[in-house]
Amino acid sequence: MSDSIKPDHADAALVLEYDLDAPPEKVWRAVSIPALRERWLPDADLAAAEPESSVPGEEVRYRLRDPEPPFRESHVTFRIEPNEAGGTRFRIIQDARDERQKLPQAANTNGRALMRAA
Repeated sequence: MSDSIKPDHADAALVLEYDLDAPPEKVWRAVSIPALRERWLPDADLAAAEPESSVPGEEVRYRLRDPEPPFRESHVTFRIEPNEAGGTRFRIIQDARDERQKLPQAANTNGRALMRAA
């Protein structure tokens, strides 16, 4: 197994890439079947036990939530593809931006007016 950190993913704060000896089907089961996923990514760490999105056999995305206040959330995507050695290239992409912190913008001009300097 080899691993590397890839900081060049445009939408993510952190990308980890591993080459595993296991076939892609086995790795997919480990990330997509709740009873198997629970062994290494417990429901308690997730904002919701169900994935946000999934492309069977290729990619699954979950929302994570910190266990302590302010309970920040992030997204983690697991990407799976065959590698050249007959195993699996496994990418973990974690986007640490908390969507809850994005406040809606006013649709009108009710923003704070600029104060004039005296």
